[in-house]
Amino acid sequence: MAVNFAEIAFTDAVKDMQVKHGSRKAYERMEKSNVVDGLSANEIEFIRNQDSFFMASFGAGDFPYIQHRGGPKGFLKVLDSKRIAFIDYTGNKQYISIGNLVTNKNVALIMVDYPNRARLKIYAKAEIVELKDNIELFKSLSPDDYKFQAERMMIFHIEAYDWNCPQHITPRYTVEDIERALAPQREYITKLESELKKLKSHEQ
Repeated sequence: MAVNFAEIAFTDAVKDMQVKHGSRKAYERMEKSNVVDGLSANEIEFIRNQDSFFMASFGAGDFPYIQHRGGPKGFLKVLDSKRIAFIDYTGNKQYISIGNLVTNKNVALIMVDYPNRARLKIYAKAEIVELKDNIELFKSLSPDDYKFQAERMMIFHIEAYDWNCPQHITPRYTVEDIERALAPQREYITKLESELKKLKSHEQ
């Protein structure tokens, strides 16, 4: 459990529910355990391997809004142990998340590694950075060979994070994952086919 995660997540109403359902004592012990101030190497490696995440922002209409953001693996960059950032590309131009951030900078992120059944949740404050205001940051965040139109950059100043349990995360694999897993078998089949071809040529 990261610094302040319980302080942010465990409101009085949440604690009352924990008491009611018998989990409060266990979480009290977790709150007192040693924590890491900022992302550790484990979280940094996890974030660098993501190709998508979900972001919840809070609008003036008293409803949260959840948005999916994606890109090539590694599009979400770790700037340091307390900041991660990405380039926000042109989408459907509803601008709900961006509009919400005008009045409330607080966001919640969730990232899921489906093959390994791992899930990281983050509380952060979002900072919008215009492209023209930090060219060097833009260059450092730009994925290779990604041709979509950039509109702005977004930096997340991490307040707290925690790992979820793997329960109910169904393993899912990308085409790239499957191709990588099948590569040794395909190489072996190619080798056998070559050997078989040689044997047949000798028999003729």
